[in-house]
Amino acid sequence: MALPQTTKHYYLPKIDGSFSTLTLTSSPLPPVQANEALVKIHAVSLQARDLLIAQGAFPSDPNLIPCSDMAGEIVAVGEEVSDWVVGDRVCSNFFLDYVAGDLTPDTINSSLGAEVPGVLTEYRVLPVRALVRIPAHLSYAEASTLPCAALTAFNALRGPEPVKAGDTILIPGTSGVSMFALQFAVAMGAHAIVTSSSDEKLVQAKALGATHTLNYRTTPAWDIEVLKLTNGVGADLVLEFGGPETLERSMNATRMVGNIAIIAGAFGVKETPMPNIFMPIIMKSLRLRGITIGSVELFRQMNAFMSEHGIRPIIAKEFRFEEAQEAYTYLASQAQVGKVVIRI
Repeated sequence: MALPQTTKHYYLPKIDGSFSTLTLTSSPLPPVQANEALVKIHAVSLQARDLLIAQGAFPSDPNLIPCSDMAGEIVAVGEEVSDWVVGDRVCSNFFLDYVAGDLTPDTINSSLGAEVPGVLTEYRVLPVRALVRIPAHLSYAEASTLPCAALTAFNALRGPEPVKAGDTILIPGTSGVSMFALQFAVAMGAHAIVTSSSDEKLVQAKALGATHTLNYRTTPAWDIEVLKLTNGVGADLVLEFGGPETLERSMNATRMVGNIAIIAGAFGVKETPMPNIFMPIIMKSLRLRGITIGSVELFRQMNAFMSEHGIRPIIAKEFRFEEAQEAYTYLASQAQVGKVVIRI
């Protein structure tokens, strides 16, 4: 079968504060090099970063092909590739060069959909070092949600002090990261407290195994309520998305010598002044850790964990390739529980 020579893809010809310029076009495919694979992309999932890039709130290259999270099928491999064959189902890591160990200045500058062209395209040539095998029990749509949301949540819960059975985890919201964190926490035997402004979303979180749920609209002092639910101790791990608006309450809700995983969110985006966090950190001996997705090695560990526990991603809604702008609009509405997927 002849290999494709071109690919249809979306790109952002200009950043105008919205995603209205998202445009479908066609471009030639580059030749597959010795250690690369040509992948037919079957599904792409969206994340908050994609909205921020389109709005100009996140640095990116001009004429960018957006999106970082994909699942697809290998249709050709380079002459030096021995670990992959045509027909293998794969995801790409968020950072193409982050294979194992700690992040470096070089590896962090290899993110899909920002520093390098993204995956909202029919075909993509990718270095095989960045590929991971899709768990057998997952569809392409489900697997497309793994590279950022799932791996971020897994990284937050798995290190450097892994969550253990009986721990209490505070999870804000019902985004893709939050729902993966909930599913992973339950599989690890931990107790999850989930917050949201929607009682309907909290019902869904409860159905997924949340031990407690809190509506932060009707319970604005949710940190005090977390302390009550934990007999005054606090949560062992708190996931922090809100930045300056929520960090003080997150620290109050964390136990002494507890952990806070800081996950993007409003940090560096909103103009809310940063609170004075030094005394609470010192007095409670808190450990704050920034989460920057994860490596290929950690991705493989996560996939093995998901296979062992039969974990399936929560997909809020799927869209056709031609409906990419509608998918962005739906994500921006924040109506979803779980992930938004574009089928290609």
